[in-house]
Amino acid sequence: MAQWVKLISLADAPEPGKVMECGVDGVEICLANVAGELSALDNWCPHRRGPLGEGWLEGSSVVCPWHSWAFDVKTGLSTYPEKERVDAFPLRIDGEDVLVDIE
Repeated sequence: MAQWVKLISLADAPEPGKVMECGVDGVEICLANVAGELSALDNWCPHRRGPLGEGWLEGSSVVCPWHSWAFDVKTGLSTYPEKERVDAFPLRIDGEDVLVDIE
């Protein structure tokens, strides 16, 4: 069952081409804005737990600031190196709120 919770106000979301760190109910999330579309990923890179929300975007991938591992913002699958992944969370906009399903 979905557990939709408010992550952030839409006005506080990152601008297009940027990422940021957010947290809700003990879950740390990397919020990415690719061309005006928001996506939510687990904030921790599986390689030494680098903070993805402190990284940057290259196309539709967020790049870890520590060792440059990259993950597709929609699927969480790695674009470098292969066969790695982080969780991708369903996200929706409700009025002025950004909601995420952390179930």
